[in-house]
Amino acid sequence: MVCCVANAQEEMVSIRPTDVTNTPASSHNPTKALLLSLIPGGGQIYNHQAWKVPIFYAALGGVGYVTYNYYTQMAMLKKEYLSIGQNGTSTLPEYQGYPGSSIYNLYQSANKNFQTFCLVSLAVYGFNLLDAYVFGHLYDFNVNDDLALRVSPSLTPFLDNGLSVAPTLNLSLTF
Repeated sequence: MVCCVANAQEEMVSIRPTDVTNTPASSHNPTKALLLSLIPGGGQIYNHQAWKVPIFYAALGGVGYVTYNYYTQMAMLKKEYLSIGQNGTSTLPEYQGYPGSSIYNLYQSANKNFQTFCLVSLAVYGFNLLDAYVFGHLYDFNVNDDLALRVSPSLTPFLDNGLSVAPTLNLSLTF
């Protein structure tokens, strides 16, 4: 049997008037990063992460290219299927001798792939917005060498009556 107990504790810190510094609040706004990212890459530039812009444009361009190819293939197959249904003959040489049901199945496959890549395009665009917003919030996050993690074993009461104890690990993160 495995048991997990999680305790969260806040340490009270007193602030003396000499500890308070007059640093102005950051003027960096995550919502502004999100709105600027409606044009892909705008929020990343605002967040000083311009190196991400080519990645997003390459992803959007690649997915857009594949989506367009499936759309043109779907339109061509639809035209071919309708031509076979009306005239009984194929207008494209590569589909000569194909029955109408095969052309229709190819059309359905292209349509499904087109719709899938439309959703992938939206996902890439949404990831662009999410990235700008999240890193807009993390813009002022201070990562320095003062971070420390202390791990120490302890015993914690397991039941409400306090009769049983369970071995635990205390993790203390100081920064």
